[in-house]
This record gives sequence, C-alpha cells and structure tokens, in this order.
Amino acid sequence: MSSTQSSNGLEQGLKPRHVTMLSIAGVIGAGLFVGSGHAIAAAGPAVLLAYAAAGALVVLVMRMLGEMAVASPDTGSFSTYADRAIGHWAGFTIGWLYWWFWVLVIPLEANAAATILHAWFPNVAIWAFTLVITLLLTVTNLFSVKNYGEFEFWFALVKVIAIIGFIGLGIMAIFGFLPNSQVSGVSHLFDTQGFLPNGMGAVLGAILTTMFSFMGTEIVTIAAAESKNPGQQISKATNSVIWRIGLFYLVSIFIVVALVPWNDPVLAAVGSYQTVLERMGIPNAKLIVDIVVLVAVTSCLNSALYTASRMMFSLGKRGDAPAVSQRTNKSGTPYWAVILSTGAAFVAVFANYVAPAAVFEFLLATSGAIALLVYLVIAISQLRMRKQRMARGEKIAFSMWLFPGLTYAVIIFIVAALTIMLFQEAHRVEILATGFLSLLVVAVGLFVARRRKLQKVGAVVLN
Repeated sequence: MSSTQSSNGLEQGLKPRHVTMLSIAGVIGAGLFVGSGHAIAAAGPAVLLAYAAAGALVVLVMRMLGEMAVASPDTGSFSTYADRAIGHWAGFTIGWLYWWFWVLVIPLEANAAATILHAWFPNVAIWAFTLVITLLLTVTNLFSVKNYGEFEFWFALVKVIAIIGFIGLGIMAIFGFLPNSQVSGVSHLFDTQGFLPNGMGAVLGAILTTMFSFMGTEIVTIAAAESKNPGQQISKATNSVIWRIGLFYLVSIFIVVALVPWNDPVLAAVGSYQTVLERMGIPNAKLIVDIVVLVAVTSCLNSALYTASRMMFSLGKRGDAPAVSQRTNKSGTPYWAVILSTGAAFVAVFANYVAPAAVFEFLLATSGAIALLVYLVIAISQLRMRKQRMARGEKIAFSMWLFPGLTYAVIIFIVAALTIMLFQEAHRVEILATGFLSLLVVAVGLFVARRRKLQKVGAVVLN
C-alpha cells in the first residue's frame, strides 16, 4: 500500500486547497443562479426567511455530521454512521438512496450544460454534448482523485468570483454608484404588496423548495476522507458553513429582491442573476450568466460522478454492493465504482431521451425527498452515536451545539416538513415516490442483513 493511500485503499490525494474550495463552493449550484427566481416569484421578498430557515437547518445538520466525521472520517460518511448507530438496514438504505440521488443528478446536469452549449453551437445535437461532457468527466474521475480535486478547485473558484462580483455590483447599484444602472435602493423589499405578499404558507413552500438547493454541502465529509488530515479539514469546512450560506445565498438573494420587484415575470423566466445584471446595465449579462451556469452545472456533474462512486465504494467495502466496486487501481481510485455509477447514469440519460416523459418524471420524483431523509438519518445517527461515545467516556473534540435539544429540534422539523409535503399537492408525488423507493430499499436491506446473520450462525455451527 502506498504511503499516500488510506487504510481503505483510497488515495489521500486531495490537497488542503482542494478541500477548502470544495467546502466553500459546495453549496453553489445552478439553483442559486437560475432556480432562485422561481422561489422569489412564489414567496416574494420573504423568500429571505425561507433561505434563512433552510440554511439554518443545513448548518445544524452539518454540525452534527461534522461531529461524527471528525471522530471517524469515512468515505461512506453518514451511511457508515447510520450503519453503526441505527443498524445495518439504515446504512444500507440511506447509502443506496444517496447513490441514486446523484446518479439522477448526472443526466440532469449534463442536459443543462448541453442545452447551453447547443445554444452556442446549434449544429451539434444536445445528446452529443451530453455524451461528450459525461464521458470527459468520467475519464478524469477514473485516473486519480487529484483530477477531481483540481477540476473542482477551478470550477469552484469561478463560482466564488462570480458571486463576489455580483454582490459587489449589487451593493454599488443599491447605493447608486453604477452610472448605467436602471435600479437602486431597497424599496422593492416593501413597495410591492409588502414584504410578505403571499403569506407564511408561500414561505413554507419556498423553504421546502430552497432546502434542496443546499444538497451537496455534505460532500466535503466524503471528500475529506481522501485528504491527509481529514479531521482537521472537516472541522474547518463545518465551521465555515455559516458564513458560506450567509454570503452566497442570503446576501445575493437580498440584492435580487431589493433591486427587482418580486412579481416581475422575468425573474422566473430567465433567472434572478441575469435579470438583475441586465437592470444594472451590465453588457452581455446573458452570456456572463450562461458561462457561470455552465461552470456550475459541470461542477455539479463532476461532484455527482465522484460522490456516487465513493458511496458505492463504501457500500462495497461493507458487503452491500457488488464486490467489484471496492477494487482500486494503482492511484487509489475505485474505478469499477466510477464505471458502474456512470453506467447507471447513462441508463438514466437514455431514459431521458427515449422513454415517455412520465417515466423519467417518476424517476426524478423518487429522489424528491431524499435530501430530507439524509438529514433525518444524520440527526438520528448523531443522537445515538453521541450517547454511545459518552457512555464509553470518550472526549468529544468537535461537538453539536446544545445537545440534545437542537438535535431533537432538527428531527421534529424534518418530520414536520415531510408531513407537510405529503399534504401539499405540489410535493405529494415526490413524497409517495421517494417513500415507495425507500420501502423497497429497506426491504432489500433487511433481507441482506438476515442473510448475513444466517451465514454467521451457519459458520458458528460448522466451527
């Protein structure tokens, strides 16, 4: 085993700058640049409350995950912790659901990137761009984790620079320092039917929508396992999640709702960032946003390939995935896990183009509530693992705040959110489809656990 490999066979090839930039930009996706316009159109300026509530939930969940990951860094992250704290069936279930989530993200992000490129080069079909982008990033993920880290470092840097630039221009526009700007001040926070135009019900709906914008924050705990000081890297990333969400989401969304009326139909049609930049008089606003969104979706696609393969690798190590998925090459990359995950993604891509729309929509619906299930499993695992560690007299170096009160509060909030989604027509299909898939995976997990138990009993009898 190489000195650059960890005990599980993966290469510790991610440098501190890779993990740092991953943690900083992990929450920045196309949903912020484009999708936020839909949330603003639904809730008005009070969408800030929705982002603050969803962001607070993510901060607390990351703190809990950080507590477990600092004590025991593992590429399986919360799936491994659920296995230890709740039971084998729980780690099996949440691991495969998480893998499925990212496998479905791959065709979505590849199609989004291909659509932008097709607009620039209309003679090339969208499916061709989708194929080339996915294959290219698959190849980079096959060679070494350094490739993933290096790609993500530069992708993340572009996203961070774009947001900081947007915030800088927005502040100048608010104070009237941009000479060509058509907008200034913060009057739109209140002058269009008030701050809360559609009531708290709309804010609650926006919370459920914006919550999924933050999915991906937890990837740093998976990636840090392939760095040389995983505990230190995870601790730094978890501590910085508050200012990351505050700066990238709350400040930038504040600028949008301050400068553009929330009920402007252009917000949802072309995206919040492009709308504001055009009102500021920034030339080539559409091209700038298209480039940034292209980088954002490519980054998300790259992370989806990486995350799905590492989760499958971890499941393979625990005997819950095909044995071949735990094989690594000379550079410590689980190449079969990458190939199998990409293969599943290509099946999803094929379904996106060939199968009836209803089929692919159902596949997407099955992943609709997985983010909340992941958060719920993290909270329950932290609750149980902390009690186990305290019973053993362990020193808690990195701990969840106000334990166990805040942990219980997160669990209650997530259960309430899932219940509300079940009774809302807009989210009911997601809950039912995700619930159906979860029950199916749980049944398989229980079957696998029972088979293992019988094998152990048989081995004892033979001995």
